[in-house]
Amino acid sequence: MEATKVGIREFRAGMAEFIASSTPVAVTRHGQTIGYFIPTHGQVEADIASLKKATKTLDRMLAAKSVDVDAVVAEFKTTRKRSSAPKKPAAVMA
Repeated sequence: MEATKVGIREFRAGMAEFIASSTPVAVTRHGQTIGYFIPTHGQVEADIASLKKATKTLDRMLAAKSVDVDAVVAEFKTTRKRSSAPKKPAAVMA
């Protein structure tokens, strides 16, 4: 099942419809996919089955694009460390 691509503003504006839908949504910003929304409905068992199905779909999509998940995770961790590193205080002129 292919995910429907929508921009982040369209996603926010139409969230109620996307929640009621059974189709996964690829949320984009500036043309780049930034996340996936996979609606689930029903009981816990159905939710778990939907998540397992979404995982398999995501794995197929990543494999089709030759995405190295470990490299993405390593890059994320490096970027996160850089952004959370303490900033040096600016010099004060007296």
